[in-house]
Amino acid sequence: MPHVFEPASSGRAKCRACGRAIARGELRFGERLPNAYAEGEMTFWFHPLCAAYRRPEQVLEALAETPDGVPDRATLERLARAAAEHRRLPRVNGAERAPSGQAKCRQCRQPIERATWRIRLVFFEDGRFVPGGFVHIDCRKAYFEDHDVLEAMLHFSPEMSDDERKDLERAYGGPAT
Repeated sequence: MPHVFEPASSGRAKCRACGRAIARGELRFGERLPNAYAEGEMTFWFHPLCAAYRRPEQVLEALAETPDGVPDRATLERLARAAAEHRRLPRVNGAERAPSGQAKCRQCRQPIERATWRIRLVFFEDGRFVPGGFVHIDCRKAYFEDHDVLEAMLHFSPEMSDDERKDLERAYGGPAT
């Protein structure tokens, strides 16, 4: 069964990537997979932008099968192509200040100091996103092979205040493009 873009019918579904509700009537992306527990299939729902970041191959397939009617198609395609070409980009799950100094960076293996910015990572396993550790802001170029991840970090950090966003952009080295 092909993946699908469609308006949300009820507003009860939550996005698998960001965890926020998908409002009734809002366009959503459905990734269809065989049901692991019963006959038939199951659908994982995403905001289209979240899906472009996290499930790029599936979004590109659906865009190829959906000739029109997808708003911001060019943006979705650009983000999905970038994420599909670089295996680590779909792992970005936002940014935060380290609450302690216990976590270690997945790139350099050094502790991430308390109160410094770090990038949260996730992996897609068995139909869900599971925490995958952290990366220093300064190690991002090596870990993400010199790709810009600020836009994705800000997208998956909706709880940040405007001041925190500006501080993150300063630590990152400039505003998102």
